[in-house]
Amino acid sequence: MRDGRTPEQPGLGLFRLTWPIFFEFLLFMLMGTADTLMLSGVSDEAVSAVGVVNQYTFLCILVMEVICNGAATVVAQYLGARRRQEASRISALSITLNLLLGLTVSALLLLFGNAILNRMNLQGQVLAYAKTYMGIVGGFLFIQALINVFSSLLRTYGFTKQSMYVSLGMNVLHIGGNYALIFGHFGLPELGVTGAAISTVMSRAIALVVFVWMLYRVMDVRMVLRDYLTFSKDYIRKILKVGVPVALETVTYHSCQTVFLYYVTFLGSVALASRQYAMSISQYVFLFSLSTGIGSAIIIGRLVGANRKEDAYRQALESLKWGLAITVLVDVTVILLRQPLVGLFTDNADIIRLTSQVIVVGLLLETGRSFNLVLVNALRATGDARFTVYLGFLSMACMSVPLGYFLVFRMNMGLAGVWFAVAADEWTRGITMWLRWRSRAWEKQSLVTPEEQPVVAALGG
Repeated sequence: MRDGRTPEQPGLGLFRLTWPIFFEFLLFMLMGTADTLMLSGVSDEAVSAVGVVNQYTFLCILVMEVICNGAATVVAQYLGARRRQEASRISALSITLNLLLGLTVSALLLLFGNAILNRMNLQGQVLAYAKTYMGIVGGFLFIQALINVFSSLLRTYGFTKQSMYVSLGMNVLHIGGNYALIFGHFGLPELGVTGAAISTVMSRAIALVVFVWMLYRVMDVRMVLRDYLTFSKDYIRKILKVGVPVALETVTYHSCQTVFLYYVTFLGSVALASRQYAMSISQYVFLFSLSTGIGSAIIIGRLVGANRKEDAYRQALESLKWGLAITVLVDVTVILLRQPLVGLFTDNADIIRLTSQVIVVGLLLETGRSFNLVLVNALRATGDARFTVYLGFLSMACMSVPLGYFLVFRMNMGLAGVWFAVAADEWTRGITMWLRWRSRAWEKQSLVTPEEQPVVAALGG
């Protein structure tokens, strides 16, 4: 404890930062997989319904990430420049902005959620389940908005292990709540999809309380009330300079995924369930690249803030090497075990066969995605976020979506056509991001100008 109040700032080695991030995201994914596994005990229709709703709620969460992503980059650079008072003020401002944005998104989902689902070509019990889940989870989505900003700031300050512990507790609560509310244990009613939704909201609410306490505990310069209510134009501009392009890029990506989901609805319930199961498995393949990208972005942001750009350059390339190597290893393992893995979710032979096919195609997709998860996060950390969004729109919306339509409906490749189209996008962007990083054009994008930096700005650890 420093001054009897806050813990010492941890060192910023890649492994020290990355392994807790890896396990935190692993736990987050396990929560989604737990929903899928437990709901598969209700019916495949329940799994499909929740998968459709999660596509929309995840898209909304990404919209709310505009503040989180921007604030994380700005705070990291200010911490690197040893300007901790301003980093604290920016943190408080980002919390207020994300709360307001979260409340707005939740209200919109409550008002228009059913109308959106009615247009998704869903029918019967799948539509009924989807409306139920949307009403509960969507209405309380502002809780997740706050969780995201608090956990993002906690990681930016270097306390990735603490964030992991909170996620562990949230997952334990969620799985226990699922067991009790989906199937009606411990004297509680058997609520099925409704129970899964209630369990999701309750576990998130408890986790939020812990995240708030934890962030205040680890900050060396703590936020005060006026920081939450002071809307600095300069801080907001810097947050939005990174946050808006990041949000646009991620929203573009998941909007395209929603279009692909729409394509799949025309392929039937087997393809719809297979897509959900394949995505549930594939998220574990790219997990290491994702955590490596986020961990290295924390380091790169501080290095750029401290004007150590050569170190930042080498850090991204080293992170890419590890992310790609581990992804290939995990993906090959998943391919070899694909049928037993899919069999954990369903005993439908057609679903097992189709899901296994697209998992094989996933090797092409996931290797390309490794480049993006590491290098896009690196470019964002430097402040060079606009380039990634421009390229993302051209590759995803203008190339991948039309290609997917052609492969699915004209070439009759079905669900595999979607996977090939996404793989084409990942490799197009991945190679271009690598060339962008090697060009070092990002060195001109720092959010902390040279005259703002102290004479000595060395990183701890």
